[in-house]
Amino acid sequence: IPVFILAALLVHCVFLVSIFDIYFSSPLVHGMTPQQTPLPPPAKRLVLFVADGLRADSLYELNSNGTPQAPYLRGILENNGSWGISHTRVPTESRPGHVALIAGFYEDVSAVAKGWKENPVEFDSVFNESKYTWSWGSPDILPMFAKGATGDHVYTFCYAAESEDFGAQDAAKLDIWVFDHVKSFFNSSRSNQTLFSALNEEKVVLFLHLLGIDTNGHAHRPNSREYKENIKKVDEGVKEIASIIDHFYGNDGKTAFILTSDHGMTDWGSHGAGHPSETLTPLIVWGAGINYPQKVTSQFFEDNFLKEWKLENLKRLDVNQADIAPLMASLIGVPFPLNSVGTLPLEYLNNSAHFKAESMFTNAVQILEQFKVKMSQKKENTLSFLFTPFKPLSESEQINFLKKIRLYIQQQKYNEAVSLNKTLSSPMMHVSLTQKKFHFKSQKFCIWILVLINNTDLLYFFLILLKLLPFHSILTHHIFLFSTKSTVLFYGFAFAGMIIAFFLLIQTCPWTYYVYCLLPVPVWYAVVREIPVIQDLTTNVLSLRIGQSIGFLLVCILGIEILVFSFFYRSALTVGLLVFAGWPVITQLWVQAKTRALIWTLLCVLLAIFPLMPVVGREPNIPLVIAAGLLTLLISCFSLANKYRNNEDLKVYFYQMLSIALSTYVVSSTHDSLKKKLGLPVLNQIISWMILVSSPVLLLLSPTFLFQRLFSILLSLMSTYLLLSTGYEALFPLVLFGLMFVWINMEQEALQRYGLSLKPKLAVFNFAYAVDITQFRELHLDDVRRSFFFVFFIVTAFFGTGNIASINSFDPASVYCFLTVFSPFMMGSLLVLKVVIPFVLVSCAFEAVQVTTQLSSKSLFLIVLVISDIMALHFFFLVKDYGSWLDIGTSISHYVLVMSLTIFMMLMNGLAQLLTTQRLELPRRTKHHS
Repeated sequence: IPVFILAALLVHCVFLVSIFDIYFSSPLVHGMTPQQTPLPPPAKRLVLFVADGLRADSLYELNSNGTPQAPYLRGILENNGSWGISHTRVPTESRPGHVALIAGFYEDVSAVAKGWKENPVEFDSVFNESKYTWSWGSPDILPMFAKGATGDHVYTFCYAAESEDFGAQDAAKLDIWVFDHVKSFFNSSRSNQTLFSALNEEKVVLFLHLLGIDTNGHAHRPNSREYKENIKKVDEGVKEIASIIDHFYGNDGKTAFILTSDHGMTDWGSHGAGHPSETLTPLIVWGAGINYPQKVTSQFFEDNFLKEWKLENLKRLDVNQADIAPLMASLIGVPFPLNSVGTLPLEYLNNSAHFKAESMFTNAVQILEQFKVKMSQKKENTLSFLFTPFKPLSESEQINFLKKIRLYIQQQKYNEAVSLNKTLSSPMMHVSLTQKKFHFKSQKFCIWILVLINNTDLLYFFLILLKLLPFHSILTHHIFLFSTKSTVLFYGFAFAGMIIAFFLLIQTCPWTYYVYCLLPVPVWYAVVREIPVIQDLTTNVLSLRIGQSIGFLLVCILGIEILVFSFFYRSALTVGLLVFAGWPVITQLWVQAKTRALIWTLLCVLLAIFPLMPVVGREPNIPLVIAAGLLTLLISCFSLANKYRNNEDLKVYFYQMLSIALSTYVVSSTHDSLKKKLGLPVLNQIISWMILVSSPVLLLLSPTFLFQRLFSILLSLMSTYLLLSTGYEALFPLVLFGLMFVWINMEQEALQRYGLSLKPKLAVFNFAYAVDITQFRELHLDDVRRSFFFVFFIVTAFFGTGNIASINSFDPASVYCFLTVFSPFMMGSLLVLKVVIPFVLVSCAFEAVQVTTQLSSKSLFLIVLVISDIMALHFFFLVKDYGSWLDIGTSISHYVLVMSLTIFMMLMNGLAQLLTTQRLELPRRTKHHS
């Protein structure tokens, strides 16, 4: 069995890596020729204001008294420039948003491995193509564009990373820092001839990254006074900077201004997902080469924003976020970023029809260049008889297309040229389709090989499972009696492996393809060797009672479908838990254990409430966290009298209770301090980290008797969980632990009912002495139900409170007791810890179920493996490579979660054994008697 488990882990690890290799590889290609509009640009310089975390409605909406939120910018869009909404894509984080704005492409998800900060791949940008770029703002954003630039012409001025403090008195100071440094920069240039000359060059970009709004949004929510006051300060700062720049250049009319945002923010202060409040950002453009406001009598949009914002009579020009990069390039006359997928929004330009036609032609050629390089690379690495060119964009079609546009421009038929351009580059429909088509074709063979592995993997481990069941004895155990037949089979599969390897070698495939394609060979070989078992199984299944078999099968299928459904709708967990509540009644267990059955039903109903609650973090409720801490202390006091006799054990127990009390105090004190804008108290921060570090140690000092160790695990984990809680989720581990403890007792009742074992005394059961393998029994059909319970509780622990949303949508509120200064990896690690804690509780309870029911964890793991593999097959076929980024990302993340479930549960099983069986012995003082 250990060999089979290792094989299972290997196959699942390969699966997990393969999805990242297929879907998460970088979409960028290199080797394109820069494309630049040949006509003189309307602007010599560009000023880009990015108000990080600014929602479109927060800027455009009027106050209750009818006055604008940002008077200067409102005046610009009404009298001097053009405006609209910039539609961002998920993940709505700062780095992907800035890459889309400045480089013109949507960030490949491989960047998430570097916290959206460093450059996982090199890319071109408007900054790189400029003559000079000066930028001011956050150290998390500016360096990545300087690092990716060729030469030494992108200059950055950043404040210290410690300034990004969510608990600071006023985060608007970050924006004031930027405005002050820009003003002093221009003042100093008058006495610095080199800098003065550089500023008067053409193709100059000035970038102001304003992080205060985002920081205040996280700390105080977008509807807060602080968030709105920060918008006013940004409005005043933009007005002052625009005036200084115009004055510096003598009002020459050659400066273009753009104000936008990288992403929005939800009402509860998070971003990262695809809610409209996160994806709709403002765009206001004015200055050189920009259209003045266009009066209209009516315009149609699916939303009602125009009426809400009192802007019905001003033309709204919406764009995709990546469209802003070609707009900036066109305004100052630099080459379009090489990897840009944006379409030039012509309606923003106030220029000749000739200039617009040439700019659109440049945009189309730049997009075609990417396709040509991609197609060339694919052709080189594919056998000629397997390569199928995309006919709508064949070389002849491309040449005809470009010739026709050029002819229209030469004949001064600019409108026709623009219309023809739009068929390709708006909204990059053809190239997007073709690149995906070619990318999918290149991976199609590998994908189906993986499907093949998955099916054989499931079949192979199902056969192993059959051998472990009690009725396996009726199966005839066949072996290959003829060594010749066995040898032929072995050499046949070896020859097939050589053919596959040769095929991959010819196509110069990466080494990972060899793993994906050769792994099915030994798996299939093992399956073929088990054909006699399949034949015997078929014969014996036909002899069983069909009705009973079909009923058991339908129940299993329904249970797994509920698990799959819960990935999309958390309420499915409520349905499952309510069914669990009736388990004692269905199986007649309530007859012999009425009290425990009643408690089981009550706790199942209580736990079923949590999936119906809103996602964690949206409505902070610190009193509930305090109540959870006090309830934990109350339960601890009740259990103190009967369970602890040893003085040393009592000391450990009191220390754990003290940790709970301190955690409750720190949560209350910290949030009161942040509410008063006094920041995170240093003492609270020290206590929080000390509790986090000391909790595992105190746990291992407790006795290993079943109840005492499990309760010690709860107290240790609860002290940390309280520090990471912001609302009702603080009660979740308590209810979950209660249900797990009753589950342990109910399983004993189930064993006694079916006469499989004498019920041991749980009160004196010791984990440390429960590892004798000779006591383990054979598997029974009821063990399939136990395994399903375990998988269901694991999924409930994961989705029960929506904790995973804290990771998908960045919300730092949960980690305020530990740190308030922005640190993506540290904050992410703490949020992951919060998600893992309920897992540990379930795993430790399941370890208790295993040892008290004399059930081999290795045998049980195979049942869990089959259940998770069936779920994985569902999600494998639900993986999408089309539709919105959100749809694709969600489908992939579901598959990754299920595939990693087996690996994760294996790790959790090992951790649970460590936490339940190991104990640290402190040296005791020896007593001297006279």
